[in-house]
Amino acid sequence: MSEDITLVTGVAGFLGSALARALAARGARVRGVVRASSPRANLADFPGELVEADLRDEAGVAAAMAGVGTLYHAAADYRLWAPDPEEIVRNNLAITSTVMRAALAAGVGRVVYTSSVATLLPLDGAPSDETHPATPAQATGAYKRSKVVAERLVERMVAEDGLPAVIVNPSTPIGPRDVKPTPTGRIVVEAACGRMPAFVDSGLNLVHVDDVAQGHILAAEKGRLGERYVLGGQDVSLAAMLGEIARIVGRKPPRVRLPVAPLFPLAAAAELVGRITGAEPFLTLDALRMSRHHMFYSSAKAEAELGYRARPYTEALEDAVRWFTDAGMIR
Repeated sequence: MSEDITLVTGVAGFLGSALARALAARGARVRGVVRASSPRANLADFPGELVEADLRDEAGVAAAMAGVGTLYHAAADYRLWAPDPEEIVRNNLAITSTVMRAALAAGVGRVVYTSSVATLLPLDGAPSDETHPATPAQATGAYKRSKVVAERLVERMVAEDGLPAVIVNPSTPIGPRDVKPTPTGRIVVEAACGRMPAFVDSGLNLVHVDDVAQGHILAAEKGRLGERYVLGGQDVSLAAMLGEIARIVGRKPPRVRLPVAPLFPLAAAAELVGRITGAEPFLTLDALRMSRHHMFYSSAKAEAELGYRARPYTEALEDAVRWFTDAGMIR
C-alpha cells in the first residue's frame, strides 16, 4: 500500500517550486525530483526531500516513485524555441510517458498532470475553455504541440490503463521564483527595464503562480479523473499588461502599436543568430504567430467544481516585479 509521500516533479522550476512550498505549508511530506544539472536557486530552502533523476530514465523515476501516494507532475521542457524544435516534442512526450507509467506501476493513488492552455484552441473575441481541445496540427509551434500530444497520452492512459489522473491547464503564471525566467517573465523584465517601447495587438490570461499551485492541490482533492481544469486568472491585453508594469516601476507606458507582419523578417534573423550562438532569441516566429491571437481563457469549470479562485493580475505583476528586482534582473 502506498505511503503518504507527495512527489512533485520540476521542483527546481517556477511552478514546481511554488507547488512544493504550498504542499509543505499544508503539512504534506514532500519529495521533489530534480535533474543533476537543474539550477539550484529555488532549492536552497526546499521544504522536503530531494532526489536526483532524469525523468526520461525509467529506473531513476521508478526509484523516486517508491512509497508515493500522490504525484504532481509539473516538470516540462518549457521553451518556445530551440535550435531543433522537435527536441521539445520528444522531451515532453518521453518525460510524460515515463512518469505516468511509473506512477501506474507504483500504485500511486492520485496523479495531477500539469498540462497548459496551450492544448486549447484560442477563440479570438471570447475566452476559450476545456471544451475546445486542439489537435497537434492545430497547435502553434513545437512547445504547444508537445503539450497537446502529452496531454492526449495522459487521457488515453486514464481511459485504457486506469491511470488515476486529473489534468490541469494553467494559463500564464507570473510571480516570484521565476529564475530562468519563463517567456512571460522575460517580458516583465524587459518591460520593467524600459526595453519594450512598442507592442503588438495581442492578449493573454495572467495568473499568480501561487494561485496555480493552490489549484493543483484542489484538483488532487476534488477533481474528476480524466477531466481538464483551466487554472487561469484575468484576461489582459498586452498593452494593458505593459502599462501596469510601467506604473509599478514608475516608467511611461509604451504607446506605439506595431503590426505583426513586418516583424517576421526580424524574428527569422533573430532565430538564425540563435542557431549560431545557441542563445534563445527574444523574438521568435512562433511567438509572433501566437501574438496574432488574444489567448483568453475561462476558469469557470475549476471555480465551480474545485472552488478555485485567483487574485487580481495586478498583484501578480507586483509580486513578479518585486522578485525580479530583488534578484537583480531589474535595475
